[in-house]
Amino acid sequence: MLAEFGQQFMSFSQAYPVAFWWLTRLTLKNLVFGHSDVTELINACNKLKHLTLSSCRLVDQRSALRIDTPCSGLRRLDCIRFRCERIELISVPELRTVLCCSRHYENPPVRFGDVPQLCHVNLGYLAKVSQAPFMLSECLSRSSRNLSKLNLNFFSQTIWIQPEQPKRLTAIFRNLTDMYLFGIFPECDLSWTLFILEAAPALRNFKLSRTRHACGKKLYDTAEKTNVVWEPSKDLKHLNLKLLMMLGFEEEVKVTNYIRLVMAHVVRLKRIELHGEDPCKECNAIDPRRSQVDEASRRQIKERLTLESSLSAKIIIC
Repeated sequence: MLAEFGQQFMSFSQAYPVAFWWLTRLTLKNLVFGHSDVTELINACNKLKHLTLSSCRLVDQRSALRIDTPCSGLRRLDCIRFRCERIELISVPELRTVLCCSRHYENPPVRFGDVPQLCHVNLGYLAKVSQAPFMLSECLSRSSRNLSKLNLNFFSQTIWIQPEQPKRLTAIFRNLTDMYLFGIFPECDLSWTLFILEAAPALRNFKLSRTRHACGKKLYDTAEKTNVVWEPSKDLKHLNLKLLMMLGFEEEVKVTNYIRLVMAHVVRLKRIELHGEDPCKECNAIDPRRSQVDEASRRQIKERLTLESSLSAKIIIC
């Protein structure tokens, strides 16, 4: 039935080309596409700037969604629960923002080709049992010279990226100013995140978060959570990071040691923000008693770090 609706929609777009020519924004839900339908649709919508594909899929879910539109003016692409093997952006020269969130991809879930204007990537992904972590250099393109914001969401499951030698990412991350790592599972060591600092000399804002799932919801067929091991270079000195923000991390020893590690490698850090946890989106609840304990823990972290003479950054409890 969904495949039939998809065919009907494509026929409709072909029957009224003038109407689709003038579209600037298009949102499609619960449709099934052939392997070239999305590319043909973007090419038909000559003025299209923002395309959202929600809960759609390809007829053959074991094939890749390939978008090759070198003449399009598309600036934003949102793929939410799009079911296919992976998404390949072969040529989308005006594309600036990409949101991709699903659990039905192979590694890497997205491959960026000729996207020279790309500046903001938001990638959320659940690795399956059979999948090993992949390196960001396998996913991002060296043509993405304008990339300034990168958000990665692990959904409190395994860390699906593999830290790599910074020199492989420096050309891609040279203009990266904002990095946000969502959903780091509580037991995970945090020192691996410094490979981002090594690869992104222009980074100014670095944010990490975790969410406690009070609802107890279980996710099946996901890869086992394993700790990530990475040691930053001893001579790492980052000159531009100004803000370190941590949300939902209350383990005093872990947070204190991580902040000390960051401070040892960041020359001009100005502000450290320690936030409470965000509510789980499934249950939208936070235990108020737990919240009070967490706030007390954050205050103890602040007191412990403030006593250290080497601390120059301002610590804010939020």
